Amino acid sequence: MRLAVIDCGTNTFHLLVVDSNPDGTFKKVYRQRQYVRLGQEGLDRIGDAPFQRGLECLAFFGKTMNDLGVERHRAFGTEALRRAANGPDFVSAVAAATGVNIHLISGDEEARLIHLGVKQAAPFFAEKTLIMDIGGGSVEFIIASEEEVHWAQSFPVGVQVLFSRFHKNDPMSADEIAAILQHLEEALQPFHTALRQHETPQLTGASGSFEVVEDMLIRQKDNPLYSTVSTADFYKIHEKIVVASHEQRLLMPGLPPERAELIVVAFVLMDYVIRKANIQQIVTSAYAMKEGMLLEMGR
Repeated sequence: MRLAVIDCGTNTFHLLVVDSNPDGTFKKVYRQRQYVRLGQEGLDRIGDAPFQRGLECLAFFGKTMNDLGVERHRAFGTEALRRAANGPDFVSAVAAATGVNIHLISGDEEARLIHLGVKQAAPFFAEKTLIMDIGGGSVEFIIASEEEVHWAQSFPVGVQVLFSRFHKNDPMSADEIAAILQHLEEALQPFHTALRQHETPQLTGASGSFEVVEDMLIRQKDNPLYSTVSTADFYKIHEKIVVASHEQRLLMPGLPPERAELIVVAFVLMDYVIRKANIQQIVTSAYAMKEGMLLEMGR
């Protein structure tokens, strides 16, 4: 059966089309992502321009699914659509214009689906893993072994949120970075409590920000579904990113231009988590929430 899943994120809209196999595995047919930046003008209300970009993107995704003969699809919305006052208007407009019905899912459901996706791609080794999915509106943390989720929670500290609130200068100032770190210290108290109960030397990243780490540090992947770097290697590029101007970041190999604006706050956030959890290595998973949703659709 040909299946598709659409992820309407705060920054990026994704379409993934696959053929499901009888053994529960998938063969990728088509993948597309567009940087819609739905939360560009704030998360309390979707601005007119982002609203229109979202409609146009989903019209394209709808046509693409029809052209590819998709038999079943699911579309889901996360923090930006949960939070925006006109989120229901966007969902209604999309359904009327494109026939795509967006289902809003909770942060806890995001975390559960992320774990389902990641465990199809990334190794868990002997220890528990801290899975982190950095979105535009929220960040999901999951402490898990391969078969069990020990703790999970979603926090509204995504990169668009942090950028809009704290990143006012270019390059970002030391005071702004300090303000983000103080905000995280206050906002992530349940995360701190969970870390005291669970030792997690491995950080598994399931988002585009971790793909940047991978692309900037690894020339050729040994496995197409995941890669591993040390925290020492992460800090080789961390300092370059956080002190650079937007213009300088646009010239950095491995850093996509569309990520250059928000990557600084993403790296500040990753640095905070690495130090707080005493992370020794970073695994980047090619699979995340979309693949978790597909696994459930194929059952």
